[in-house]
Amino acid sequence: MILKGRNIFLVAGPCSAESRDQLIGTASELIQKVQPDVIRAGIWKARTRMNTFEGVGKEGLKWLQEVKTMFGIPVATEVLKPEHVELCIDAGIDYVWLGARTVVNPFMVQEICSALKGSNLKIMVKNPVNPDIKLWIGAIERIFDTGITSVAAIHRGFSTYYSSPYRNMPLWEIPNELRRAFPELPIICDPSHICGRTDCIQEIAQQALDLEMNGLMIESHYNPLLAKSDKDQQLTPDQLQDILHCIIVRNRCESLEQKLKNLRNEIDTIDNHLLEILSRRLQIVKEIGKFKKTHQITILQSERSKHIFTDRINKGTSLNIDSEFLKTLLKTIHNEAIRIQLDIMKTDSDSIQTK
Repeated sequence: MILKGRNIFLVAGPCSAESRDQLIGTASELIQKVQPDVIRAGIWKARTRMNTFEGVGKEGLKWLQEVKTMFGIPVATEVLKPEHVELCIDAGIDYVWLGARTVVNPFMVQEICSALKGSNLKIMVKNPVNPDIKLWIGAIERIFDTGITSVAAIHRGFSTYYSSPYRNMPLWEIPNELRRAFPELPIICDPSHICGRTDCIQEIAQQALDLEMNGLMIESHYNPLLAKSDKDQQLTPDQLQDILHCIIVRNRCESLEQKLKNLRNEIDTIDNHLLEILSRRLQIVKEIGKFKKTHQITILQSERSKHIFTDRINKGTSLNIDSEFLKTLLKTIHNEAIRIQLDIMKTDSDSIQTK
């Protein structure tokens, strides 16, 4: 797809192939509206809960074949085990991707890789569910080891234990680190799974392109309200067209100034992540303060404080963080924790005096 003079690789289509009419109808509208490079549709769905829609299975391969023949466009689907790979090869599918839940399991990735050897499939590898870049790198290395050279990464965000405005936190620093490990590897952003809803897809897609990602994978359904999976994050082809028209495509620039800007953007993202974690830590400090007040436990626990300082400094220095800086940082955090718990105790004392 050519987007305002720049070649952006666009993969679009429904989260799931639900019927022949739905897939062909959606593909037809997408090709008219946005000219994607690849039509995607999941036919095997790894669902969290039982008795939910798990895809139409191999029947969907016939519909993907029809889309490919009818419109002359490559098609893609997810594979979750070796048998899926073999069926996709037989059906003439062009692209397959390994999903986030598959990438967390190196044994399954290796089994899939064994089935991929000798094939002409093009492979896309989504990041794992959890923010572990080693799993992502490991899966990509296994794919390359098969001899397949047409490989891309898909950044679909990461599940975190703390609250977030997104379904999956983008954590841009992780795909940026992946680029440093594989400088020539194309990285495609999946804003649908990062957002989990349609109102922020444009924002995330814009950030991805500003960080020089090579393409987008966006879910689109001709009638999202009737979708059997992930209906809240699927755009109509018209909505996708509107979003792509609004995206600003900046010129690729190899100047020092642009590279510095990209590194600063990465720092901004990491800082936001740090602040969210710090906020969560201080919330737990408050819970501890309330517990101490209820059970009449002193605020300062010397042995615990000593352990925290020793343990964190040892871990930090092993990560090449200056020990003096760590001491200052830990002391500041510790003092804030004491202040919070003193306020909790003071509130209790004030109420007694008032009575």
